[in-house]
Amino acid sequence: MYINKAMLFGNLTRDPELRALPSGMNVVNFSIATNRTYKDRDGKKQEQTDFHNVVVFGRQADIVNQYLKKGSSVFVEGRMQTRSWEKDGEKKYRTEVVADRVQFGPKGSGSARSADAGQGGQGNELPPDDMSSGGGGGAGIDYPKDDINPDDIPF
Repeated sequence: MYINKAMLFGNLTRDPELRALPSGMNVVNFSIATNRTYKDRDGKKQEQTDFHNVVVFGRQADIVNQYLKKGSSVFVEGRMQTRSWEKDGEKKYRTEVVADRVQFGPKGSGSARSADAGQGGQGNELPPDDMSSGGGGGAGIDYPKDDINPDDIPF
């Protein structure tokens, strides 16, 4: 069995670009930046940024185009795909993530937006007015305000 799964969380480096395929299906392209920090051989903290091209199809492409913009945070799940084409007699290659699922990251106010579409572009759209706010990275989860008594937990 083979696995081709990509999971990325980062920020858009440019606004999404919406196009229509000859079949009429919409497709949107954007890129996101991810970073990681590590210590080099000398023990100095280093930061590395990677850039990833993302492609989204169908209804989810419309949602992404409507709500995301440069600088927005996003979580993308999908598969890696490399395509090739000829241009000016030279073969060109591009590796990108074909998204199966896109979740919008938190906005500056701490609320979260989510567009979750499964395979085939079917999914749920959550308009901005219906978003629940969660504090501290809760991303839409309403946590109880009262303390939890461990004796109340049934397991």
